[in-house]
Amino acid sequence: MAHDLDGYTSLNLPLGIRSQVVDNHNGCQMHVLEAGHESPHRPCILLLHGFPELAYSWRRQLVHLSQAGYHVIAPDLRGFGRSGGTMVHYADDLRPFSSVNRVADALGLVRALGHEQVALVVGHDYGAHVAGWCALLRPDVFRSVAFMSATFPGAPSLPLQGEPAPAQDAAQALVALGALSPPRKHYWPYFASPLAHEHLMHPPQGLHSFLRAYFHMKSGDWEDNQPFPLQAWSSAELAKLPRYYVMDADRTMPESVAPCMPSTAQIAACEWLSDADLDVYVQEYARTGFQGGLQLYRVMLDTGLSGELRAFAGRTVDVPALFLSGARDWGNHQVPGGLERLRESVCTRMEPPRIIPRAGHWVQQEAAAEVNAELLGFLERHSPRPVA
Repeated sequence: MAHDLDGYTSLNLPLGIRSQVVDNHNGCQMHVLEAGHESPHRPCILLLHGFPELAYSWRRQLVHLSQAGYHVIAPDLRGFGRSGGTMVHYADDLRPFSSVNRVADALGLVRALGHEQVALVVGHDYGAHVAGWCALLRPDVFRSVAFMSATFPGAPSLPLQGEPAPAQDAAQALVALGALSPPRKHYWPYFASPLAHEHLMHPPQGLHSFLRAYFHMKSGDWEDNQPFPLQAWSSAELAKLPRYYVMDADRTMPESVAPCMPSTAQIAACEWLSDADLDVYVQEYARTGFQGGLQLYRVMLDTGLSGELRAFAGRTVDVPALFLSGARDWGNHQVPGGLERLRESVCTRMEPPRIIPRAGHWVQQEAAAEVNAELLGFLERHSPRPVA
């Protein structure tokens, strides 16, 4: 069922974290980092990363949360890192990467590791989308949920007789960006395009410098990150987003972030992402490529796979829920009205949002101590304290 993963010492993981590969019985061998595995019968915490990240992004949560009495599991999602699904091509079948199958991946993984329930599923960035679907579809298993740095839209709506049809504002606004002066484009369709993988794999500045600039520009270290709510799904409003969200139409993502490459002094002062930490991402993506991760954007914009989610119209997230993010994270506002909908209609038991000062998009890495405290506080309010 599980076996140790050889040759993974380059991660330089903190003591107490185990790396292994687990068959999730859903057609995917999943690489996981875990802590608290030595003691049986502990309640489970599942940590789900985003793009372009890995299980390694949770290195500062794993041991700390396990010391509070939990078995903490952080997988490389299907298509990422050392899990299955990385050796894919643009034209390959998208169904294994669908939202529903992501829930099956998570469910199969935690059961393979001995758990019938998960005390808390935490999702960061795209992982928030997966965590939301876990909580919405299987509240009997995923007993609480925390969304980090990205809102969860919930199930698509279907109108009752006499109600207006769901608006197409989002799709129209994305297309209308091309008519602005200068023309712009949104990163969703860009990352879903056949061009993105080649651009990311072979950036002109090199993979290490590209990822350094990308992580820096979306972090609280980039002083221009001063987010505010957008008023509507319109091209004029979306154009207020930074260039890593709404790019110049004639630029690739590596070209878009290159002007914001941090200085040597800034890199040396970056305690949350050392060059050794960054090398883990560089080595893994250089080995696997980005297409396995980019499939998520193709799924998101695929009308067939997004359409099947309408089967869950009217369903809400009814387990305790938390939104946790950095004050300098545009992810809080990149979907106009997203946070308000999450609180008012998607979740029925949501706490007030927790916003961490000065942190940006990579909040669990940038502000690990604050994130750990918030997650444990949330668990204490909504689940019995485990025996350490």
